[in-house]
Amino acid sequence: MSEHAIHAAYLIAASLFIIGLRRLQSPATARGGNQLAALGMLVAVLSTLFVQEILTPWEMIGGLTAGGLIGLLLARRIQMTSMPELVAAFNGFGGLASALVAAAELVRLQETVGALECSTIAVSILIGLVTFSGSFVAFGKLSGVLSGNPLAIPRAVGPAWMAGALGVAVWMVLVPNPLQPALVLAAVALLLGVLLVLPIGGADMPVVVALLNSLSGLAAAATGFVLNNVALIVSGALVGASGLILTGIMCAAMNRTLLSVLLGGFGQEGGDEGAVSQEGKTVTSTSPDDVAILLTYSERVIIVPGYGLAVAQAQHQVRELADLLYAHGVEVKYAVHPVAGRMPGHMNVLLAEANVPYDQLFDMDEINHEFETTDVSLIVGANDVVNPAARHDSSSPIYGMPILDVDRSRTVVFLKRSLRPGYSGAQNELFFNAKTRMLFGDAKDTVTALVAAVKETAA
Repeated sequence: MSEHAIHAAYLIAASLFIIGLRRLQSPATARGGNQLAALGMLVAVLSTLFVQEILTPWEMIGGLTAGGLIGLLLARRIQMTSMPELVAAFNGFGGLASALVAAAELVRLQETVGALECSTIAVSILIGLVTFSGSFVAFGKLSGVLSGNPLAIPRAVGPAWMAGALGVAVWMVLVPNPLQPALVLAAVALLLGVLLVLPIGGADMPVVVALLNSLSGLAAAATGFVLNNVALIVSGALVGASGLILTGIMCAAMNRTLLSVLLGGFGQEGGDEGAVSQEGKTVTSTSPDDVAILLTYSERVIIVPGYGLAVAQAQHQVRELADLLYAHGVEVKYAVHPVAGRMPGHMNVLLAEANVPYDQLFDMDEINHEFETTDVSLIVGANDVVNPAARHDSSSPIYGMPILDVDRSRTVVFLKRSLRPGYSGAQNELFFNAKTRMLFGDAKDTVTALVAAVKETAA
C-alpha cells in the first residue's frame, strides 16, 4: 500500500469516527453512528496492518473472525445490569493495549530512543496502566466483587503517589537506558489507578466510568504519537475529548466537581433502611389494582426509570404498560436523569433495548417543567435522583444535586422492594409524602401485575 493510499485510508477512518460520534448525540441515530465508528476503526486497523506488513491476509481474517465471535458472544450473553462492568472492562483493556504497544516500541528502540519519544512512551504507559487498574477496581465495585462503599484512604496518599509517578517518568526520560525506569513506572501506575478509584463510592461510578473512558482515549492518542499513527491520534483524541465532556456533564448532574469525586467518600453500598429514623413517618402502600385505576384514568403519566429497573430486567414490561396506557388515550413520557443507573446513558440503552420510541424519552431539563401538570409519576427503581432533600436539606449528601421534580406531580407511585435508601445512603423523604403511594415488590413482577390490571380496567 502506497503512502498516499494509507493517508487516504486514515482520512476516511477519521471522517467515519467524527460522523459516528456526531450521530451518537441522538438515540434515533446512535446505532448507525456506532456502526460507522466501528467501520472507521476496521479501515484504520486493516490499513495499518497492510502498510506495516505485520500480518498475512489469512492471519487478518483469522483475527477478525475470532474477535467478531467474541464480540457477538458478549453482545448476546451480557445482561443489561452488567453493561456498566463491561464498559469498565473495555476501558481497562484499551488502556492496557496502549501501554503494551508503547512498551513494545520502547523495547524495539532501547538505548536509541530520543527524549521526546521516551517522554511520549512514558505518558502512554502511565495513563494506560492507571486506566487499566482503575477500570478493574471500578469493575469490581460495579459487579459487587468489591464493596461499593468508599474506602477511607488518607487524602495525601493519592497526590503523593501521583507525584512519585511523575518523578519516575522524568527519571525514565533522563537516563540513557529507560527500560528499568519503565518497569518501575508500570508498577507505580498500576497502584496509582487502584488508589484513585478505591476511595470513590458507588454513587459516583457514572462519573468514574466517563473519566476512565476519557483516559483510555488519551492513552491511545499518546501511543499514536509514539507510533506516528494519525488514525490512532485522531481516534484517541476524539474519545478523550468526548469522555471529558461527558465527565463534566455527569458532574454537573450531581452538582459536584471532578475534584470532589476523585477525593471520594460519597455514597454507601445500598444503605440501610433503618439508617435514618422513620419515627412518626407514615408510608402509604398500595396495590396493582389501585395503581391500574389511577393510571388508566390519568391524562398524563411520566415514567422515571432507575437502576432497579435494570436489576429487575423489567424494561419490556414497562414498555407494554406504556403502550396499553397510550392506547387508552393516556399521554406517556419517560424522564431520564443523566446519572440514573451505573454508567452514562444506562437508562437510554435499557429502554432502547425494549424498543421504547425515542420521541417519548426526555432529559431532565426538557421535562422537569411538565411534572406540575402530570397526573401520575411512576418511579421504577430510581431513588436519589428524585429525592426532594437535594433541594433544601444541607445535611444531605445529595444536597444541591439537580433532581427530577416528581414531587410536584399530583400523585407519585414508587415501585420498590423496600424503603432502602439509594446509593448515596440518604433516605428518600418522598417515600413519606402524603401524595406518594408505595407499590412494594420486584419491579418485573409488579409491572407485570400492573399490565394485567390495566387490561382488566380498560376492558
